[in-house]
Amino acid sequence: MSLTLSLVIHNHQPVGNFDFVFAHATERAYDPLLAALERHPAVRLSLHYTGPLYDWLIAHRPDHIERLRALVARGQVELLTGAYYEPILVSIPDADKIGQIRKMTRFLRETFGYEATGMWLAERVWEPHLPKPIAEAGVRYTLLDDTPFKMAGLTDDHLFGPYVTEEQGYTLTVFGNVMYLRYAIPWHPLEEVMDWLQAQAQAHSGGVAVMGDDGEKFGLWPGTWDLCWGEEAWMERFFAALEAESGWLRTRPLGEVAAEMPPLGRVYLPCASYEEMMDWTLPPHDFAAMRRVRRELRDAGRADILHFVRGGLWRAFTARYDEVNQMHKKMLWVSRKVQRMPEGEEKARAQDHLWAAQCNCGYWHGLFGGIYLFHIRAANYANLIAAETIADKTFRGQETWAQPERGDLDADGHEEIILNTDRQILTFKPSYGGALVEWDWRPGKYNLLNTMTRRREGYHAELLTAAEEGRLVLPGQPDRPDGIRVKEPDIHTRLFHDWYRRVALLDHFLHPDTTLDAFYRCQYGEQGDFVNQPYQPEIKKDPAGITLVLTRDGTVWVGDRPVPVEVEKRVTVVPGGDLVTVLYRLSHRSDTLAVVRFGVEFNWGIVGGGGERAYLRVMQGRQRTPRHPSALGEVREVTVFTIGPLLPEPVGEATLTLSRPGTLWHFPLEAISNSEAGYERVYQGTCTLLWWDVVLEPGKSWEVTLQTSLVELSL
Repeated sequence: MSLTLSLVIHNHQPVGNFDFVFAHATERAYDPLLAALERHPAVRLSLHYTGPLYDWLIAHRPDHIERLRALVARGQVELLTGAYYEPILVSIPDADKIGQIRKMTRFLRETFGYEATGMWLAERVWEPHLPKPIAEAGVRYTLLDDTPFKMAGLTDDHLFGPYVTEEQGYTLTVFGNVMYLRYAIPWHPLEEVMDWLQAQAQAHSGGVAVMGDDGEKFGLWPGTWDLCWGEEAWMERFFAALEAESGWLRTRPLGEVAAEMPPLGRVYLPCASYEEMMDWTLPPHDFAAMRRVRRELRDAGRADILHFVRGGLWRAFTARYDEVNQMHKKMLWVSRKVQRMPEGEEKARAQDHLWAAQCNCGYWHGLFGGIYLFHIRAANYANLIAAETIADKTFRGQETWAQPERGDLDADGHEEIILNTDRQILTFKPSYGGALVEWDWRPGKYNLLNTMTRRREGYHAELLTAAEEGRLVLPGQPDRPDGIRVKEPDIHTRLFHDWYRRVALLDHFLHPDTTLDAFYRCQYGEQGDFVNQPYQPEIKKDPAGITLVLTRDGTVWVGDRPVPVEVEKRVTVVPGGDLVTVLYRLSHRSDTLAVVRFGVEFNWGIVGGGGERAYLRVMQGRQRTPRHPSALGEVREVTVFTIGPLLPEPVGEATLTLSRPGTLWHFPLEAISNSEAGYERVYQGTCTLLWWDVVLEPGKSWEVTLQTSLVELSL
């Protein structure tokens, strides 16, 4: 009777995460694990660190790198390669897949003298085409969750050895990551885990059991410090038990097993990830239904059916969230530009920014925040803008320039128009209200429209039910078996859901009874058909700059009377400038007077917009009215407002000047997100609506000019 246990621990912090998070994770999870391995030299395993974490450790905790190097040198730890910046491999071009893996492999060789031949697959997101680029990058084996194996018809008893899969003849060895071990370590009683391993040794003598999971669960996740390293010392007792039972239970790095154990067979695995990820991709109603179905089948002991039940495809995140899709397709757009660059130092620099922008955490949403983490989105955009700026300078050459670009950037079947200058990149969707959906400021490497639309999430139903039944648990209160943790008592009353995408230059015709509170809740009357409807574009270019003219002939209901109204917005940018000028012209062909309430909406992405450093300065003539981006408010007779900061460092701000005074409504966009610590409000941006009561006379037009200037500020 014998069994090999291959433990694979994956340590990750994303590009753009805060220094204190890196430090806390190192002190609570990464350092203690190395210390335990140093105390238990007979416990051998595989470790994977992502590139952003390696970069931080080298700069801030070189002692951790030295300790890791010693463990590798004595053969106790195997290092796994992977795509350096931890992208979801299926989401990036093959050239970037191969390039990122080779970058990590080269780093491990140069830093640790270790030649890695196995890899960690980010979020274990698998699609059948992956063996080819992975093998081309020099990787021989990887591990996946047991989910795709079971979807392919295998059972738990079939997972005690490797399989081989292939694409176009390129082979890859794959191991199944056992769900029981992933859930049991470190939460189940140690005796139960050891009994399970002994039972498998009897049933599958000579086989291997694989457990691969996040290193953060060993000390960083809520409650795990005391469990793993504190009074319960679960991991210390576990390592001691593994050494004590070495007569029948061997711990070995996965690479040794891959080199010595022949494949059990050939397998072709469907698109999959871990079970939770596939559920998170589902629409809200289906998410709740899937959780209910899984629970009912487990309670009924129907494992024979359960392994055929699957959630959604990871790629569905780009369909569910316009913001994910925008950033993802921008990444592909920039990747194509970088690939066209001539080989050399500049291309390598652009490529590294591009790869950093592919870090996966901003491209999906689950229990851990994902796309709702503002600073992670900001970091991805900063790297995308840096990469595109390097590529554009390579192709443009001259110091100042302005050039329009056209194409279906977001892959929705409709053309986008990009006003591209040496200072700014403005992306418009004529098919969607003629809206400005991305506004990149090159000097600050910042997307001013980095916001999130307020959406219904599958877990919101759980929050509402718990609130109705009085099961909310506040910070400091004791846990209860049926309780739902929340960070504030009335958080369920802040669930608002938008029916349109929160971007900029959105054109509204509001019912005259619309209030600020109703607009904030997105429960108001829209009397026109302009917000998300198509506009006709025309580009005009001359040496002075580029003007995009967007026009829509639509309808506004005035009382019970439909009035044909034309909205024209002319957006102008100039070479070398940080100004954007928008001229609005409203006219109608009716032979009677029409009074309408017209508004223009901007949604601003403000880093730290919910904190003390953020500001909203409003001018009423010569009088300054201080406000805050996270406040709900109304200011009349506004002529100028300034919002910032756009960047943590250096600080920048945006100032919008009106040619005629208008009323300003402003409020925060806040997502109600769930995490390990409970439900919380998370600031996602600030909405500003400028509106006017407009009298449209037959044969005449009404105009207003909005000019935005972007300014860098010294600290």
